[in-house]
Amino acid sequence: MPKVTIDGQTIEVAEGTSILHAARQLGGESVPPAMCYYTPLKGSGGKCRTCLVKVTKGSEKDPRPMPKLVASCQTMVMDGMEVASKSDQAVVDARKGVVEFLLLNHPLDCPICDQAGECHLQDLAFEHGSANTRYEFERRTFEKIDIGPYIKLHMTRCILCYRCVYTANQITDNRVHGIIGRGDHAEISTYIEKAIDNDFSGNVIDVCPVGALTDRTFRFKSRVWFLKPMDAHRDCDKCCGKTTVWVSGEDIYRVTARKDKYGEVEEFICNTCRFEKKSASDWVIEGPRAIERHSVISQNHYANGATTVV
Repeated sequence: MPKVTIDGQTIEVAEGTSILHAARQLGGESVPPAMCYYTPLKGSGGKCRTCLVKVTKGSEKDPRPMPKLVASCQTMVMDGMEVASKSDQAVVDARKGVVEFLLLNHPLDCPICDQAGECHLQDLAFEHGSANTRYEFERRTFEKIDIGPYIKLHMTRCILCYRCVYTANQITDNRVHGIIGRGDHAEISTYIEKAIDNDFSGNVIDVCPVGALTDRTFRFKSRVWFLKPMDAHRDCDKCCGKTTVWVSGEDIYRVTARKDKYGEVEEFICNTCRFEKKSASDWVIEGPRAIERHSVISQNHYANGATTVV
Protein backbone atom coordinates (compact mmCIF):
# COMPACT_ATOMS: atom_id res chain seq x y z
CA MET A 1 0.00 0.00 0.00
CA PRO A 2 1.40 3.42 -0.96
CA LYS A 3 2.37 5.98 1.65
CA VAL A 4 1.75 9.68 1.11
CA THR A 5 2.76 12.69 3.17
CA ILE A 6 0.37 15.66 3.21
CA ASP A 7 1.46 18.80 5.05
CA GLY A 8 3.97 16.76 7.02
CA GLN A 9 1.52 14.02 8.02
CA THR A 10 2.11 10.53 6.60
CA ILE A 11 -0.64 8.01 5.95
CA GLU A 12 -0.84 4.64 4.23
CA VAL A 13 -3.76 4.31 1.80
CA ALA A 14 -5.16 1.78 -0.60
CA GLU A 15 -3.94 1.63 -4.19
CA GLY A 16 -5.92 4.00 -6.43
CA THR A 17 -6.77 6.46 -3.66
CA SER A 18 -6.87 10.11 -4.70
CA ILE A 19 -4.96 12.80 -2.83
CA LEU A 20 -8.30 14.29 -1.75
CA HIS A 21 -9.46 11.04 -0.15
CA ALA A 22 -6.08 10.51 1.48
CA ALA A 23 -6.34 14.00 2.99
CA ARG A 24 -9.88 13.23 4.20
CA GLN A 25 -8.57 10.12 5.95
CA LEU A 26 -6.02 12.31 7.73
CA GLY A 27 -8.61 15.00 8.50
CA GLY A 28 -7.92 18.45 9.85
CA GLU A 29 -7.06 21.61 7.95
CA SER A 30 -5.07 19.76 5.30
CA VAL A 31 -8.28 18.56 3.63
CA PRO A 32 -8.76 20.50 0.36
CA PRO A 33 -12.20 21.98 -0.32
CA ALA A 34 -14.25 20.41 -3.11
CA MET A 35 -17.11 22.09 -4.94
CA CYS A 36 -17.62 19.68 -7.84
CA TYR A 37 -16.25 16.30 -6.71
CA TYR A 38 -18.83 14.03 -5.07
CA THR A 39 -17.83 10.54 -3.98
CA PRO A 40 -21.12 8.72 -4.84
CA LEU A 41 -21.19 10.21 -8.37
CA LYS A 42 -18.99 8.55 -10.99
CA GLY A 43 -17.15 10.98 -13.24
CA SER A 44 -17.50 13.97 -10.94
CA GLY A 45 -14.56 16.22 -10.13
CA GLY A 46 -11.92 18.20 -11.97
CA LYS A 47 -14.14 21.16 -12.85
CA CYS A 48 -14.09 23.70 -10.01
CA ARG A 49 -10.33 23.62 -9.22
CA THR A 50 -10.87 24.53 -5.57
CA CYS A 51 -9.06 21.37 -4.44
CA LEU A 52 -5.69 22.35 -5.94
CA VAL A 53 -2.57 21.08 -4.16
CA LYS A 54 1.17 21.12 -4.83
CA VAL A 55 2.96 17.78 -5.32
CA THR A 56 6.50 18.49 -4.11
CA LYS A 57 7.65 14.88 -4.63
CA GLY A 58 6.08 12.63 -7.23
CA SER A 59 7.06 9.25 -5.73
CA GLU A 60 10.01 7.23 -4.47
CA LYS A 61 10.71 5.99 -8.00
CA ASP A 62 10.41 9.47 -9.54
CA PRO A 63 10.96 12.14 -6.88
CA ARG A 64 10.59 15.06 -9.29
CA PRO A 65 7.88 17.53 -8.24
CA MET A 66 4.90 18.04 -10.53
CA PRO A 67 5.41 21.26 -12.52
CA LYS A 68 1.98 22.72 -11.79
CA LEU A 69 -0.64 22.59 -9.06
CA VAL A 70 -2.95 19.61 -9.54
CA ALA A 71 -6.57 18.85 -8.73
CA SER A 72 -6.40 16.54 -5.71
CA CYS A 73 -9.71 14.87 -6.57
CA GLN A 74 -8.28 13.59 -9.88
CA THR A 75 -4.67 12.85 -8.92
CA MET A 76 -3.92 9.41 -7.51
CA VAL A 77 -1.48 8.78 -4.69
CA MET A 78 1.92 7.25 -5.50
CA ASP A 79 4.17 5.56 -2.95
CA GLY A 80 6.45 8.15 -1.36
CA MET A 81 4.49 11.12 -2.71
CA GLU A 82 4.72 14.36 -0.76
CA VAL A 83 1.95 16.94 -1.03
CA ALA A 84 1.57 20.51 0.21
CA SER A 85 -1.99 21.65 0.83
CA LYS A 86 -2.74 24.49 3.23
CA SER A 87 0.90 24.68 4.31
CA ASP A 88 2.00 26.19 0.97
CA GLN A 89 1.27 29.84 0.20
CA ALA A 90 1.11 29.17 -3.55
CA VAL A 91 -1.75 26.75 -2.95
CA VAL A 92 -3.60 29.22 -0.72
CA ASP A 93 -3.15 31.97 -3.31
CA ALA A 94 -4.39 29.66 -6.09
CA ARG A 95 -7.51 28.77 -4.13
CA LYS A 96 -8.11 32.44 -3.48
CA GLY A 97 -7.92 33.05 -7.22
CA VAL A 98 -10.35 30.23 -7.93
CA VAL A 99 -12.81 31.62 -5.38
CA GLU A 100 -12.53 35.06 -6.98
CA PHE A 101 -13.31 33.46 -10.34
CA LEU A 102 -16.31 31.57 -8.96
CA LEU A 103 -17.66 34.79 -7.46
CA LEU A 104 -17.36 36.84 -10.69
CA ASN A 105 -20.98 36.24 -11.66
CA HIS A 106 -22.33 34.99 -8.35
CA PRO A 107 -24.88 37.43 -6.90
CA LEU A 108 -24.44 38.79 -3.40
CA ASP A 109 -27.79 37.47 -2.21
CA CYS A 110 -26.77 35.34 0.78
CA PRO A 111 -29.24 37.27 2.99
CA ILE A 112 -32.18 35.92 0.93
CA CYS A 113 -30.73 32.59 -0.23
CA ASP A 114 -32.14 29.41 1.32
CA GLN A 115 -28.71 27.78 1.05
CA ALA A 116 -27.19 30.32 3.43
CA GLY A 117 -25.66 28.62 6.44
CA GLU A 118 -24.83 25.40 4.62
CA CYS A 119 -23.33 26.80 1.41
CA HIS A 120 -19.83 25.58 0.55
CA LEU A 121 -19.14 28.65 -1.56
CA GLN A 122 -20.09 30.84 1.39
CA ASP A 123 -17.51 29.02 3.51
CA LEU A 124 -14.85 29.38 0.81
CA ALA A 125 -15.62 33.07 0.33
CA PHE A 126 -15.27 33.62 4.08
CA GLU A 127 -11.90 31.84 4.12
CA HIS A 128 -10.38 33.01 0.83
CA GLY A 129 -12.59 35.79 -0.53
CA SER A 130 -11.60 39.43 -0.93
CA ALA A 131 -13.53 42.37 0.47
CA ASN A 132 -13.77 43.98 -2.98
CA THR A 133 -14.12 42.67 -6.51
CA ARG A 134 -11.87 43.55 -9.45
CA TYR A 135 -14.56 42.61 -11.95
CA GLU A 136 -15.70 45.62 -13.98
CA PHE A 137 -18.18 44.05 -16.39
CA GLU A 138 -21.85 43.23 -16.11
CA ARG A 139 -22.66 39.96 -14.41
CA ARG A 140 -24.36 37.18 -16.31
CA THR A 141 -28.12 37.08 -16.22
CA PHE A 142 -30.49 34.37 -17.41
CA GLU A 143 -34.14 34.10 -18.24
CA LYS A 144 -36.00 32.37 -15.43
CA ILE A 145 -37.44 28.97 -16.27
CA ASP A 146 -39.88 26.79 -14.33
CA ILE A 147 -38.51 23.28 -13.79
CA GLY A 148 -41.39 21.95 -11.70
CA PRO A 149 -43.30 22.30 -8.44
CA TYR A 150 -40.56 21.01 -6.15
CA ILE A 151 -37.28 22.53 -7.36
CA LYS A 152 -36.39 26.19 -7.82
CA LEU A 153 -33.57 27.01 -10.25
CA HIS A 154 -31.47 30.16 -9.73
CA MET A 155 -29.07 30.00 -12.66
CA THR A 156 -27.24 33.18 -11.61
CA ARG A 157 -25.93 31.27 -8.57
CA CYS A 158 -24.78 28.20 -10.51
CA ILE A 159 -21.04 27.42 -10.66
CA LEU A 160 -21.44 24.64 -13.28
CA CYS A 161 -20.16 21.85 -11.05
CA TYR A 162 -22.25 19.27 -13.02
CA ARG A 163 -23.27 17.43 -9.84
CA CYS A 164 -26.99 17.68 -10.60
CA VAL A 165 -26.44 16.33 -14.11
CA TYR A 166 -24.47 13.33 -12.84
CA THR A 167 -27.10 12.71 -10.17
CA ALA A 168 -29.93 12.67 -12.70
CA ASN A 169 -27.90 10.44 -15.01
CA GLN A 170 -26.94 7.88 -12.39
CA ILE A 171 -29.90 7.54 -10.03
CA THR A 172 -32.86 8.28 -12.33
CA ASP A 173 -33.94 6.77 -15.64
CA ASN A 174 -35.22 9.98 -17.19
CA ARG A 175 -32.81 12.93 -17.16
CA VAL A 176 -34.38 15.98 -18.80
CA HIS A 177 -31.87 18.66 -17.81
CA GLY A 178 -28.25 19.33 -18.63
CA ILE A 179 -25.66 21.92 -19.63
CA ILE A 180 -26.77 24.00 -22.59
CA GLY A 181 -24.54 26.51 -24.38
CA ARG A 182 -20.79 27.04 -24.26
CA GLY A 183 -18.33 29.21 -22.37
CA ASP A 184 -19.90 32.22 -20.70
CA HIS A 185 -23.29 31.23 -22.13
CA ALA A 186 -23.33 27.76 -20.56
CA GLU A 187 -26.26 27.15 -18.23
CA ILE A 188 -28.27 24.42 -16.54
CA SER A 189 -31.59 24.07 -18.33
CA THR A 190 -34.26 21.57 -19.28
CA TYR A 191 -34.94 20.43 -22.80
CA ILE A 192 -37.85 22.43 -24.25
CA GLU A 193 -38.83 23.74 -20.79
CA LYS A 194 -39.69 20.33 -19.38
CA ALA A 195 -40.29 19.92 -15.68
CA ILE A 196 -37.85 17.75 -13.72
CA ASP A 197 -40.29 15.14 -12.50
CA ASN A 198 -39.27 11.68 -11.30
CA ASP A 199 -39.18 9.88 -7.98
CA PHE A 200 -35.60 10.91 -7.16
CA SER A 201 -35.38 14.37 -8.74
CA GLY A 202 -35.16 16.10 -5.35
CA ASN A 203 -31.65 14.76 -4.82
CA VAL A 204 -30.26 17.44 -7.12
CA ILE A 205 -31.07 19.86 -4.28
CA ASP A 206 -28.87 17.95 -1.83
CA VAL A 207 -25.87 17.67 -4.16
CA CYS A 208 -25.88 21.34 -5.23
CA PRO A 209 -23.03 23.08 -3.35
CA VAL A 210 -24.60 26.54 -3.74
CA GLY A 211 -28.12 27.97 -3.86
CA ALA A 212 -28.74 27.29 -7.54
CA LEU A 213 -31.19 24.44 -6.85
CA THR A 214 -33.37 24.85 -3.78
CA ASP A 215 -36.46 23.25 -2.25
CA ARG A 216 -39.63 25.11 -3.27
CA THR A 217 -41.54 23.62 -0.31
CA PHE A 218 -39.01 25.19 2.08
CA ARG A 219 -38.60 28.47 0.21
CA PHE A 220 -38.26 31.49 2.57
CA LYS A 221 -39.86 29.59 5.47
CA SER A 222 -36.92 29.62 7.89
CA ARG A 223 -33.16 29.73 8.27
CA VAL A 224 -31.32 26.44 8.79
CA TRP A 225 -29.70 27.68 12.00
CA PHE A 226 -33.13 28.24 13.54
CA LEU A 227 -34.04 24.59 12.93
CA LYS A 228 -32.88 21.43 14.65
CA PRO A 229 -31.70 18.58 12.39
CA MET A 230 -32.91 15.19 13.64
CA ASP A 231 -32.18 11.74 12.26
CA ALA A 232 -35.45 10.03 11.37
CA HIS A 233 -36.65 7.04 9.38
CA ARG A 234 -39.83 5.53 7.96
CA ASP A 235 -40.78 2.44 6.00
CA CYS A 236 -40.57 3.44 2.36
CA ASP A 237 -41.02 1.21 -0.68
CA LYS A 238 -38.96 3.52 -2.93
CA CYS A 239 -35.83 4.37 -0.94
CA CYS A 240 -34.00 3.61 2.31
CA GLY A 241 -36.32 5.92 4.27
CA LYS A 242 -33.39 7.22 6.35
CA THR A 243 -33.38 11.01 6.41
CA THR A 244 -32.67 14.16 8.36
CA VAL A 245 -35.78 16.12 9.30
CA TRP A 246 -35.38 19.80 10.17
CA VAL A 247 -37.75 20.70 12.96
CA SER A 248 -38.86 23.64 15.03
CA GLY A 249 -41.14 22.74 17.90
CA GLU A 250 -43.54 20.13 16.52
CA ASP A 251 -43.26 21.27 12.91
CA ILE A 252 -41.10 19.65 10.23
CA TYR A 253 -39.95 22.36 7.83
CA ARG A 254 -37.97 20.23 5.41
CA VAL A 255 -36.56 16.76 4.85
CA THR A 256 -33.12 16.04 3.41
CA ALA A 257 -30.89 13.05 2.87
CA ARG A 258 -28.32 12.34 5.54
CA LYS A 259 -24.90 13.81 4.77
CA ASP A 260 -21.41 13.12 6.03
CA LYS A 261 -18.98 15.71 7.41
CA TYR A 262 -17.99 16.72 3.87
CA GLY A 263 -21.56 17.39 2.81
CA GLU A 264 -21.92 14.24 0.69
CA VAL A 265 -25.16 12.25 0.73
CA GLU A 266 -24.91 8.88 2.44
CA GLU A 267 -28.01 7.42 0.74
CA PHE A 268 -30.27 9.12 -1.78
CA ILE A 269 -33.95 9.46 -0.88
CA CYS A 270 -37.16 9.62 -2.88
CA ASN A 271 -39.44 12.60 -3.46
CA THR A 272 -42.21 11.08 -1.34
CA CYS A 273 -40.00 11.17 1.76
CA ARG A 274 -38.55 14.57 0.87
CA PHE A 275 -41.60 16.59 -0.16
CA GLU A 276 -44.76 14.80 0.98
CA LYS A 277 -43.99 13.61 4.50
CA LYS A 278 -43.89 16.77 6.63
CA SER A 279 -45.87 15.53 9.64
CA ALA A 280 -44.14 14.33 12.80
CA SER A 281 -46.41 11.27 12.79
CA ASP A 282 -44.86 10.18 9.47
CA TRP A 283 -41.45 9.64 11.06
CA VAL A 284 -39.69 7.71 13.78
CA ILE A 285 -37.34 10.28 15.31
CA GLU A 286 -34.01 8.69 16.24
CA GLY A 287 -32.31 11.70 17.82
CA PRO A 288 -30.28 14.82 17.04
CA ARG A 289 -28.12 14.77 13.92
CA ALA A 290 -24.43 15.29 14.63
CA ILE A 291 -23.41 18.55 12.95
CA GLU A 292 -19.85 19.83 12.69
CA ARG A 293 -19.30 22.28 15.54
CA HIS A 294 -17.86 24.94 13.20
CA SER A 295 -21.12 25.04 11.24
CA VAL A 296 -23.53 27.94 11.76
CA ILE A 297 -26.24 25.26 12.03
CA SER A 298 -24.69 24.27 15.36
CA GLN A 299 -25.34 27.70 16.84
CA ASN A 300 -27.26 27.33 20.12
CA HIS A 301 -27.68 23.60 19.54
CA TYR A 302 -24.84 22.58 21.83
CA ALA A 303 -24.55 23.50 25.48
CA ASN A 304 -21.91 22.17 27.88
CA GLY A 305 -21.05 19.36 25.48
CA ALA A 306 -24.65 18.18 25.15
CA THR A 307 -27.00 18.54 22.23
CA THR A 308 -30.24 20.34 22.89
CA VAL A 309 -33.25 18.67 21.30
CA VAL A 310 -36.12 21.00 22.11
